[in-house]
Amino acid sequence: MNLTLLCKEARKIARKAAKEIIKIYQLDDWDVRSKTDMSPVTAADIASNHIICDSLTKLYPNIPIISEENVLKSYNERKNYEYYWLIDPLDGTKEFIKKNDEFVINIALIHRNKPILGVVYAPVLKECFWAVAGVGAYKMKNGRTAKIRCAPFKSSDAGLRVLVSRSHSNKNAESPLDIFIDPDLIPMGSALKFMSIAKGEADVYCRIGPTMEWDTAAPQIILEEAGGNLFVYNDETHKTAVDAIKGRLPMAYNKEDQHNQNFIAFGRLAC
Repeated sequence: MNLTLLCKEARKIARKAAKEIIKIYQLDDWDVRSKTDMSPVTAADIASNHIICDSLTKLYPNIPIISEENVLKSYNERKNYEYYWLIDPLDGTKEFIKKNDEFVINIALIHRNKPILGVVYAPVLKECFWAVAGVGAYKMKNGRTAKIRCAPFKSSDAGLRVLVSRSHSNKNAESPLDIFIDPDLIPMGSALKFMSIAKGEADVYCRIGPTMEWDTAAPQIILEEAGGNLFVYNDETHKTAVDAIKGRLPMAYNKEDQHNQNFIAFGRLAC
């Protein structure tokens, strides 16, 4: 399997879907519906999903697709997947609705339970991030491509740049912040939080609360290839930043329950 070629095609598909998202984004109004879990969905989510799924199926008919906007197949069938696409056609729907520009498209290729390829595309910012396992992480903007790398930091540093969710902030989500010394809190939406760490513009993002596998898969491989990590976080045992960051388990995918565990994402830890 030529992952570099697959990544190139996934980037093309993401750009195609982004154009359709922008068409809808520029309208004066659009319908917003609630799904069974009460999360919002718009015409842009659906249109992007159709473009991505149809395009990937046409190019790679033997690779199954799991998407936020598709009906999830039974675990008895899914557990046998060796490779599959994992997609969030519009990550940050709440940001889309608020028109604050902080939403992205996530496309990942999973091998068994690990992401090995990821594309994150920001339609308004026209920034494309991608990574292939063992090849590094990259960003393209204005036709220029550059390798990206997380910034080094020490867990004992004061004033770490700590990202917090712009639309999902609550007491539980903020509870890990006391393990850091005078953190500089940066609100941001969608997978752009992970990209900020991958670019070296932030240090840590800790999430306590519900997320799904399609929210983190593409960002995870990009973050890892940029020198960072995304680990499972247990706030009952992690009393310090060192406890939280060192020696933890990476996120696993294609679980029976597609909800993620709480997690902490961070850049290049110096100690």
